Amino acid sequence: MPVILSDPLASFADVFTDIETDRLLLRPPREADRQAMVDIHTDPRTNRFNPAPPGVPEASEMFSTWLAHWAEHGFGYPAVLERDGTEVIGMCGVRLREFHGEKVLNLGYRFRPSAWGKGYAVEAGQAVLAWCARELPSVPVLASVSIANKPSLRVAERLGFTEYTEEMYDGAMSRHYRR
Repeated sequence: MPVILSDPLASFADVFTDIETDRLLLRPPREADRQAMVDIHTDPRTNRFNPAPPGVPEASEMFSTWLAHWAEHGFGYPAVLERDGTEVIGMCGVRLREFHGEKVLNLGYRFRPSAWGKGYAVEAGQAVLAWCARELPSVPVLASVSIANKPSLRVAERLGFTEYTEEMYDGAMSRHYRR
């Protein structure tokens, strides 16, 4: 049964459960995942389209805010592992944010370069969007992508997003998609 909320900032405690796809496991992040997430988010290859890439302290703080979002809302950016693996290969999920005065779910994903080219972003994204449609159907999902990031633009389009607007976001001209 979907969670229908009049206030998207209300607590969603215990809403998210692990998601398994054919090849992936998406699960809530754990403190033990901090180093893997910091490594992924500070790798220069994963930041080639980011005009202000995070350093180790900033990436660690980002991870702390993700854990806090999970504690408050019961969902967020899950850690992604190959189904039979133990290594965190990325993250893909949604967090609440405000965009142009509207509460939305921000779709975010980032994977280790070793996981690129395998279709994991689309596979994980499809699973997350199905979860959103089932559990939070009244909250729009937004994906904000630097227009220079052609691979990520293709992922957003393959996930069925449509272009909503283009504007500066986080220091780069970005295309904002909406579902």
